[in-house]
Amino acid sequence: TARKALGHSYVVRVNSVEEACRFSNAYAPEHLIVNVKDAEALLPQLDNAGSVFLGQWTPESVGDYASGTNHVLPTYGYSRMYSGVSLDSFQKRMTVQSLTYEGLQALGPSVAKMAEVEGLDAHRRAVTLRLGME
Repeated sequence: TARKALGHSYVVRVNSVEEACRFSNAYAPEHLIVNVKDAEALLPQLDNAGSVFLGQWTPESVGDYASGTNHVLPTYGYSRMYSGVSLDSFQKRMTVQSLTYEGLQALGPSVAKMAEVEGLDAHRRAVTLRLGME
């Protein structure tokens, strides 16, 4: 019930909207309702929330059921590190690397040492052979 939910709630008083944004970013809520005039203007100051609901006509329940966003959101402050599940979660990504000889000269010795420490001799040799270190 609403009464039970309010029993787990609290009020935080701040001196400015900017301070409220800083608090929200530190708290990293699952749902953040920004019900102030010109709510869109605050969006650049908000970095950590699972889902943001801007303005008086955007209740959380619309996000849960109808507006196209997902209800699978990071809880317990994890929105500082993770996003909610969305179409992006199901898209394939591929990273591509391309070094010059000079680039491998710069990175190679460190990479070879890390591979050696990890006991990955083939990784070490993939660098050292290319650079003529063996």
